[in-house]
This record gives sequence, structure tokens and C-alpha cells, in this order.
Amino acid sequence: MPVFEYAPAPESRAVVDIAPSYGLFIDGEFTEAGDGKVFKTLSPSSEEVLSEVAQAGAEDVDRAVKAARKAFGTWSALPGAERAKYLFRIARIIQERSRELAVLESLDNGKPIRESRDADLPPVAAHFFYYAGWADKLAYAGYGPDPRPLGVAGQIIPWNFPLLMLAWKIAPALATGNTVVLKPAETTPLSALFFADICRQAGLPKGVVNIVTGDGSTGAELVAHPGIDKVAFTGSTEVGKAIARTVAGTKKRVTLELGGKAANIVFDDAPIDQAVEGIVGGIFFNQGHVCCAGSRLLVQESVQDELLDALKRRMSTLRVGDPLDKNTDIGAINSAEQLARIRTLADAGEAEGAERWAPECELPSSGYWFAPTLFTGVTQAHRIAREEIFGPVLSVLTFRTPEEAVAKANNTPYGLSAGIWTEKGSRILWMANKLRAGVVWSNTFNKFDPASPFGGYKESGYGREGGRHGLEAYLAGAAEPTSEHRGHLPPEAGGEGEGERDR
Repeated sequence: MPVFEYAPAPESRAVVDIAPSYGLFIDGEFTEAGDGKVFKTLSPSSEEVLSEVAQAGAEDVDRAVKAARKAFGTWSALPGAERAKYLFRIARIIQERSRELAVLESLDNGKPIRESRDADLPPVAAHFFYYAGWADKLAYAGYGPDPRPLGVAGQIIPWNFPLLMLAWKIAPALATGNTVVLKPAETTPLSALFFADICRQAGLPKGVVNIVTGDGSTGAELVAHPGIDKVAFTGSTEVGKAIARTVAGTKKRVTLELGGKAANIVFDDAPIDQAVEGIVGGIFFNQGHVCCAGSRLLVQESVQDELLDALKRRMSTLRVGDPLDKNTDIGAINSAEQLARIRTLADAGEAEGAERWAPECELPSSGYWFAPTLFTGVTQAHRIAREEIFGPVLSVLTFRTPEEAVAKANNTPYGLSAGIWTEKGSRILWMANKLRAGVVWSNTFNKFDPASPFGGYKESGYGREGGRHGLEAYLAGAAEPTSEHRGHLPPEAGGEGEGERDR
């Protein structure tokens, strides 16, 4: 039989115009950093410099917080229906500019255009549409008859889903009447700066949304600023612990969405082909740069060989390469630092005795790349089974009984997500009740909806984003997270500055 190869199908870079430099977005205007410092943002697929971006210092963060505080009085006093108009307008502009934003995201982040176009941009707009609908209905959200906004929200987002995480945080904050100072990740600042232009295009009042770019020191200044009333962070558990220590003893409200080491559990009655697609999507989507990635595959012993054979066949069809090619399945690793971490942990898996397998694939000569990789013979003691790799690496463990599957799935300091593959509805419900994870998917994986809450337990953080629950973190008087949801993050645990280690 003849073999038909995929012809290149590149998306045009011409749809997005990237300026040679960008300033900070404060009080509705782009401005240089006070000390004039800048940093470069690279395209991870080619190591090409895309632009220079201002590095915000303490003085700049202070200006942004003061601008947000000044705008808060007017913005929070608007009727909910009026705030909703701005959110609806932002959502529509995002839809109109979705092709431009998708290309920008793939260039700056490294993810395939097919994912940024089809998996990222639609829910970005959907979150603004969804929370626009809540803006005039807050009295019916279940948080009291007259809920009030907190004030100024300091928000720090990761590099794995830059625009989507921005929407997760900014949309509920604005809907509830808060104003925002947002810091994007150092390696992916461009989509947030383009969003600043969308805010101006939508006529959003000055100071309601402010964007300060920079490294971990900028994030630390934002978290510690006394004018911040609420901190929202998505990133590494280490940085989450550092943030918890910083805000301890203050009146700041905090939500943290941190690391994960999710178990994807396949029983012997599961539809194998469907499960294989769920496994591939669960770990190789977005190069494995997903906090809730199904990075631990727990497969029942009786179907291990059949499943692994099918999984290897499927992995052999994955195409690694140019993120702007519509045929690409796996794009570039986001940064040299992240690639080094993935390599270190993968090498540790081999050194500790696990069997490593990857399909034959030719990686590009420039940029940051890692082939989709599978480890078998993994035990719970292996580093690759315990530590978050945050890359396209899957560790396979086996089990015999549902009880053993639960014990192995819960044997982790994390608790963000899990997946169950079985035809038995009673088993799904039993497992879901036993698994210590904030989100449990059944016969699917990595499915999200603006109306559905998302968040974790234990060292995966506390608080919820999305759905009606996502309003709670931005309303005064709403219940504080219980110790159950706080996950018992030890305040004495070590942490690092926000930056490359954040997602």
C-alpha cells in the first residue's frame, strides 16, 4: 500500500503584527519601566527574538496598583449590567481577532496552531461571555443578597496557557466589580499585551485592567504590595508556598492553582481505542505543559500489553515540529530551562531502572524540542512517578484491584485531577468518591467548560476558578477556603521566586 505523507500546511505569520518593543500597560496607556529595564521574549521553536518587553520594578507595580485603586471606585459602582457590556464587548473582539491571537500564542509559547486555534481561543472568549452573564446576577450566586467586590486583584498567570489563564482570572474579577493588576509569565508576555490593546478597543475605563511584565521579582512585588486585596496565582507549588508565606498575617484573600501529578486509570473493561486517545490527549496535549496532565498511567494488569501496544502505535503517528504547521501534534518546549528539567527527570527515570521508549521522530535543529516519551516498569518510588515533569513524558504503573488503583492514585502530594476509564457507572462513582482530586474525568480527559469549577487539593492549591464557584474568590463576605480546600500547604516549606519555574 502506498504511504501518503502530510503536505506542509503552514499558518501565515502575516496575520499578526508584533512590535519591536512593548511597554507596561498602566492606567490605560503603554509606558516604559521607571528604570528603563527590558527583557527579550523568544519563539521557543526557533529561538528567534520576537520582541523586547519592559521589566517592571517596584515603582512600576506601585503605579499600576494605584491606577487600579483609583479606577475601583467608579468601576465597582457601575450597575452589573453596565459592567457586563464591557465583558461582552471584550469577548466579541477576542472572537474577531482569534486567528491573530492564535498565531501570536503559538509563536510566543511554542504550542501547535491547531491547539491555540481550536482549544485555547474558543474558551477564552467563552469565559468572558459566561462571566458577563453573571455580572448583573451576583445577588443570586449564593454569596449573600448584596455581595461586594474586594478591591484590587493582583493576578499572576503561567506560560502554558497564557491567554486562557488570563481569561480565567480577569473575567470573574471584572464581573464582580474588582479592578486588576496582572503579571504574565516572563517567557510568554505578548498575548497579555495584545489583550491590553483589546481592552482599549473595547473602551474599558482606564485603570480597570493593568498589565505589568517582568520576572519573578515583579511577581513578588505585586504579591507583597499593601494595596492588593486579593492574590490569584497559577504556577508551581514552590512559588505557591512562597506566596502563602508572604500573605500570611495580612487580610489579603488568596487562591492558588498549583502543580499536579494526575493518575489516568484504565480498567480491563475500558474501550481500548477510546482510552488510548484519552491517554494521548491527557499527556501529550500542549507538550505535556498542563498542570492537570495525566502523567501517571495506571493500567489494570490483564490489559497492560494490549493497551501499551495500541498506545505505542498511536504515539508513532504523532507529528513533532513547526507549531505554525496545522499538521503538527506536538510543538516546542517553552524554554531552555524547562527542557533541561524534562531531560533531567527523564534521565533519572532511566537511571532508576525504568524502561524508556519513544517513537522515531526527527526533531528540528533549532529551538527546544523533546520527543513524546513512555516509561514502563515504573514503581511508586521512581522520581518520574512522584515529581511533576511538566513535559511529554508518561509513566506507566499497573494495578490489580480498584482498591489498589485508588491507593496508588492518591499516593502523591498533589491532588488536582484524575481520569477513570471503565464501562461500569457504579465503579466510576465509587472511584470518584475515593480519589483525592479536585476534578475527576470519566471516559474522557482534559475537558473544560466555563460553567464548571476547577481547582485542587493538598499541594495542588486551594480555591476554585470557573463556574459560579469562581465568583466567590472576588466577593467580600464570601466564605474563606476551609482547611480541606487549603490543602495544608506548610508555611515553613521552601519556595522560589516566581519566574521560569511557573507555568
